[in-house]
Amino acid sequence: MPAFSPAKSERIDVRTSTPVKQLLQDAARASHKNVSEFLLDAGITAANQALAERRHFVLDDEQWQSFQQALDAPPQALPRLKKLLTEPGLLD
Repeated sequence: MPAFSPAKSERIDVRTSTPVKQLLQDAARASHKNVSEFLLDAGITAANQALAERRHFVLDDEQWQSFQQALDAPPQALPRLKKLLTEPGLLD
């Protein structure tokens, strides 16, 4: 997390069972944090990992060449998609 963080103005409420609450309290205590800090740090880490999987991917040389070829190829005509996007829908 950055050294400077703006004032906290948003709230997140979480409901859980007693055993889960106790587990989180124990883990927070072991990490020398309060439960809010523990959950926020863990949540930010999990969010960054989940989003990184959508933004960053690794390809070997063969996969990279295939990917480049797909990007360089001319677009394919997709008549059914064109029809879907140009005709009025059920809510129009």
